[in-house]
Amino acid sequence: MKTLADWLTHLEGLHPKGQAGIVLGLERLQQVRQVLGQQAHCPLIIVGGTNGKGSTCAYLENIIARAGYQVGCYTSPHLLAYNERVRLNGCPASDSQLCAGFARVEAARQAAGNVALTYFEFGTLAAWEVFAAAGVEAAILEVGLGGRLDAVNAYEPDVSIVTTVALDHTEWLGNDRESIGFEKAGIYRAGKPAFCSDPHPPQRLLDHAAAIGADLRLIGRDFGFERPPAEDRESRLQWRWWCRSAGKILRRTLAYPGLRGSTQLYNASVAMAALEALTDKLPVTMQAIRPGLIETELSGRFQVLPGKPAIVLDVGHNPQAIKVLADNLSGMGFFDRTHAVVGMLNDKDIAGALLPLKGKVDIWHTATLGGVRGTTAETLLQIIAEQQLGGELRAYDSPQKAAAAAKACAGEGDRIVAFGSFHTVAGALEVLRKSL
Repeated sequence: MKTLADWLTHLEGLHPKGQAGIVLGLERLQQVRQVLGQQAHCPLIIVGGTNGKGSTCAYLENIIARAGYQVGCYTSPHLLAYNERVRLNGCPASDSQLCAGFARVEAARQAAGNVALTYFEFGTLAAWEVFAAAGVEAAILEVGLGGRLDAVNAYEPDVSIVTTVALDHTEWLGNDRESIGFEKAGIYRAGKPAFCSDPHPPQRLLDHAAAIGADLRLIGRDFGFERPPAEDRESRLQWRWWCRSAGKILRRTLAYPGLRGSTQLYNASVAMAALEALTDKLPVTMQAIRPGLIETELSGRFQVLPGKPAIVLDVGHNPQAIKVLADNLSGMGFFDRTHAVVGMLNDKDIAGALLPLKGKVDIWHTATLGGVRGTTAETLLQIIAEQQLGGELRAYDSPQKAAAAAKACAGEGDRIVAFGSFHTVAGALEVLRKSL
């Protein structure tokens, strides 16, 4: 009987490129899925985009669960444990549930001719097996990379969401927003609601949606949000969501969502609009939406840990995400010093990503990330110096050591910001959580 650790080791060794291997395409997964006989058994929402996918999935998951449905949510990557990727009603799947799903996928893989599935493909198939075994009444699948050729796109969604389109994973998706927008629009389906919450969607995304006959719904045109005037003190803790539906405009006044940052209104708005589009299959009420938005939590998305010094965790790793992080930091109030714990992968636009933090960091604690995609702490220091971002520079050979050093020298009036990668935040969380 294999343990979960045994299975994950097995997954890493199946494809020649290992766990980090990225080989886009649906052929391998479709072969095994056909043997498994996987069929749609509940409403399915697929969520893609450069940034905001995880938050949007979390809002959907929490609201649907609050409405009394059994909901399955598949996201990636994880922070501390693989189980985080496959959730049932917000709780990570158990080792036994995952192992049972992996066993079924492995049997089908062998029956299909020992197909060399990637780590993500194997995990996607197993997540569906876990959801089917649990009898979920709604499923949410988060795109891993791109959309058109991503493993989750082998499934047929009832609703598709593209959150934002920005430059990331350019080696696989293209070097401009138009190319990336086309790849992300690949999750849209003919005649099905297709949402985009990017206020400036690429033309190729719009063109693809029109070409296939998707029911495209855009933020600012078909749904959106309004903030009260700054001088309106009575309603400044509320915002208004609106959506065109059945020939009329719905409006709802809501408390701000639980996840921090102004961009969360885009994510909350598209989640609510998607659920409105599913009313005939998956009706939810405001009694589920209100607490569902307020009580949503998500590790590593501008997550502020309690205590002093203040500790902020953010998995942002591209220019758009770190610009949002910088804006959120500016709105936190005064701190004596800001310590940045940062580690990044070498396929990112590191210089462009760090630029929004120019002049905002007092001490940089750079960390080396392992693996073929990892960047050394010394390389990060060089980029920070060349970009003249300011601040004192220190290098460490792991996120854990960088976080420990930042904690050791930070005063009660300081703040520590760990960001740049899931790997960085996971390592920092491991150390900082123990010290609280």
